[in-house]
Amino acid sequence: MTDFTTRPDIRGTFGTVTSTHWIASSVGMSMLERGGNAFDAAVATGLVLQVLEPHLNGPAGDLPAVFHDVEKGDGVLAAQGPAPAAATIEHYRAQGLALIPGSGLLSTVVPGAFDGWMLMLRNHGILPLRDVVAPTIAYARDGHPMLPRVADAIAGLAEYLAAEWPSSAAVWTPGGELPQAHALFRNPDLARTYERLVEAGEAAGDDRTAQIDAARTEWAEGFVADAVAEFLETAEVHDGSGQRNRGVLSRADMAGWRAGIEPPLTYDYHGWTLNKTGPWGQGPVLLQSLAILKHVDLASMDPMGADFVHTVIEAMKLSYADREAYYGDPAHSDVPMEHLLSDAYNAERAALIGAEASLEQRPGRVPGFEHQADAYVARAAHDFGVSGIAAQEPTMAHLTERRGDTVHLDVIDRWGNCVAATPSGGWLQSNPVVPGLGFPLNSRAQMFWLEEGLPTSLAPGRRPRTTLTPTLATHADGTRLVFGTPGGDQQDQWQLVWFLRYVHHGLGLQEGMDAPLFHTMHFQGSFYPRAVKPGEMMIEPGVGEACIASLRARGHRVTEAGPWTVGRLTAARRAPDGGLTAAATPRLMQAYAVGR
Repeated sequence: MTDFTTRPDIRGTFGTVTSTHWIASSVGMSMLERGGNAFDAAVATGLVLQVLEPHLNGPAGDLPAVFHDVEKGDGVLAAQGPAPAAATIEHYRAQGLALIPGSGLLSTVVPGAFDGWMLMLRNHGILPLRDVVAPTIAYARDGHPMLPRVADAIAGLAEYLAAEWPSSAAVWTPGGELPQAHALFRNPDLARTYERLVEAGEAAGDDRTAQIDAARTEWAEGFVADAVAEFLETAEVHDGSGQRNRGVLSRADMAGWRAGIEPPLTYDYHGWTLNKTGPWGQGPVLLQSLAILKHVDLASMDPMGADFVHTVIEAMKLSYADREAYYGDPAHSDVPMEHLLSDAYNAERAALIGAEASLEQRPGRVPGFEHQADAYVARAAHDFGVSGIAAQEPTMAHLTERRGDTVHLDVIDRWGNCVAATPSGGWLQSNPVVPGLGFPLNSRAQMFWLEEGLPTSLAPGRRPRTTLTPTLATHADGTRLVFGTPGGDQQDQWQLVWFLRYVHHGLGLQEGMDAPLFHTMHFQGSFYPRAVKPGEMMIEPGVGEACIASLRARGHRVTEAGPWTVGRLTAARRAPDGGLTAAATPRLMQAYAVGR
């Protein structure tokens, strides 16, 4: 489309790392330089992001990753912790709750991120445990330049933390002082936690696998689990419900869970095979959107024009309605995924895209599952107009809500190993810091409903249906892409727009990231208070006034975002000849791709 981009595509053959923070990208590259592979680099990058962006992820958060291992094939790292054994609808209803709060101890599931990173390192990496964790320990102990957005987040919460979450105040406002943007910030408790985990590993001997296993055990059954259990024994925490509640996470919950590896859910589209998580994440919604749009001639449309935007928005409304009606943990619910991705079903769905914007919630009618579609339509109608911001990207400048968000990273090494990961949860806004550990618990249980009979009903051992959704795509010629973005409900929307312009209109990696993005807020939001905003969409002004006017004329309720304020995409590509390319969004001015 244009030869101009804000940054060059990064090109090379040795390796490339992208992430939502330049230091993290450089840390990952340092692992490749010392002989590590993409998995070592991904783990080092992911761990240090917990230090650099604590308002967006943490050790007790969640972690999905999709990967290609040149020796072991494709897989999904499933490090989403489940609901605790005592997390029943009856218990939560007895606390006077209709929705699970967006923060606090009742919103906590079993921590997943740390064990997930260790499983990836154990099964697919090659570097020693200490080498990979060392940068995280150093930046937590010696300090890193604090991002202005982290400083702002802490400043906005400082009064609350001092009054309600004193253990958090001690970490984020040391000595009662607000941290300053770009000044060095230290988290010595977190540094000590990671040092102790590494020491526990090294105490197991010289064998690399034994060390990593020992660190995982120390987390789930040793001093980390002890500290969490001791804290929860007496803690009554003020949360998003406006009341103080006790948690239900137990030491046994932590001891009884470990991350796992699953096969990806796949879909073929115009010569590409896309790999996503199962329906315990929202990943299949991108596949469903592609399955609908396969029946539309997108290539003939202007990728910045109103026809393209309208068509993609309407397809996403349909696929996201199905997400709300049918997705959930497949270990606990029957999810009709084969039907939802079938050609016949999606031909019918594509036929619903008309000339005007739909204001209805229209999940498909899957035989035997009609009651779930009815339940979603009724719930969405009930929750229409709920106050609060939903279906938004918390790290964007045009928003002010206090929940956390997500980070993302992509890595490809010289051998062809590929990783895309979207860590999240355990935000500094989600819960008080566990005393002595330097990090808080997560708030992922807010994705559950306190209603019986849904695939997303709260139930012990069930994984919440998250919004975390990295992507791996492989072309028939052998080209591989790994990509993703933070952004809650928008993650698959922004990825879809970027991928469609790449496939159908030839936009380069960086060119596509620089192009104006858009998303719909039509469906029920995944985060408290779960608002529904029929027909509403957001778009960057770079598409032009004529496009925006045309969308409004078609009935879309358009919010015009500020220029370059939507999306945090990063991506990396490996060509069949081994050539590497990578790119990162200029939005927020902190994501970077590095490589050589």
